[in-house]
Amino acid sequence: PLMIITQKITTLACQLHDGIGRQAEELTAEQNRLAVKTRPSLLEYLSYLLNFMSIIAGPCSNYKDYIAFIEGRHVHMKLLEVNWKQKGYDRLPDPSPTGAVMYKLCITLVSLILFLTLTKNFPMAYIIDNEFLDKTPFLSRLGYLYVVTQAAKPKYYFAWTLADAVNNAAGYGFSGVDERGAFRWDLLSNLNIWNIETATSFKMYIENWNIQTAAWLKRVCYDRAPWYPTALTFILSALWHGIYPGYYFTFLTGILITLAARAIRNNCRRYFLSSVPLKIAYDVVTWLVTQLAVCYTVAPFVMLAVEPTIKFYKSMYFHMHILSILVLLVLPVRSQAHSIRKPQNQAVQNSVKSK
Repeated sequence: PLMIITQKITTLACQLHDGIGRQAEELTAEQNRLAVKTRPSLLEYLSYLLNFMSIIAGPCSNYKDYIAFIEGRHVHMKLLEVNWKQKGYDRLPDPSPTGAVMYKLCITLVSLILFLTLTKNFPMAYIIDNEFLDKTPFLSRLGYLYVVTQAAKPKYYFAWTLADAVNNAAGYGFSGVDERGAFRWDLLSNLNIWNIETATSFKMYIENWNIQTAAWLKRVCYDRAPWYPTALTFILSALWHGIYPGYYFTFLTGILITLAARAIRNNCRRYFLSSVPLKIAYDVVTWLVTQLAVCYTVAPFVMLAVEPTIKFYKSMYFHMHILSILVLLVLPVRSQAHSIRKPQNQAVQNSVKSK
């Protein structure tokens, strides 16, 4: 709960700063859309922080979205973004969250069953067991690392999907209509399981895991950091999680692997787009490397302490650290674009000048 309240307080603080303390031309399009131009009352502030739907496990939402929900405007606002007359409607439809809630409750049930069975049978601690390390070859240890990491995921799938379903059941979380005309209830979704399990890049994996926290980190740190936004965002994430050393091993390793993966993608990917077989081969290899890189990175997050983390990385010969450093030394690294944080008026001016 303290982690979620930290997200909410800093989110509202930044959005109030954008709405009251900065000029509109200094903001990006997203910052301008989310800016809060009026100080909330004490009741509104406490309601946003402590509402029963998200006090335990979140997710954190934007203040303007929450107030629109409380005032009964949340669904109506999203519906007005669609031209319903063209779709044959003579009035606005009334989307129901029942289907989305039932679907998400099914996911939580499956996740709970998997957690209660898999996690006990495949404990993370076994990967640093002396007998296991002595008798198991390196490639087999890598395979087992993938299995135990998969076994650790269902508890997160359970908690985040249940939290999402709770908000939907209260009528909160409607995000509009997709290209097929179906109602979407994923405004507050914290994960996309399919995209996680099929991710072919470290970036794609991170963007679909703990989505609302990633959005929070982007809005309060990445978009506002004057230098090294990737590194500062990972460091903030480690500080936000707590004081266990394993968190810092995970997120500092994540900086290296993210930068290395970006360098490989920028320099190599275009050579594999010329034919379908090459693209398929590229996707298969990048999927395998991404999944193993994630497992290597998050193991300390689960083990928490220093000694098991060092023992684990020694057993893995620090291979991902070494490969990442070699990639960054060998491949040219493009300077990280800050265009996403340019004020919208400045971006328009630059576009006009270039034309």
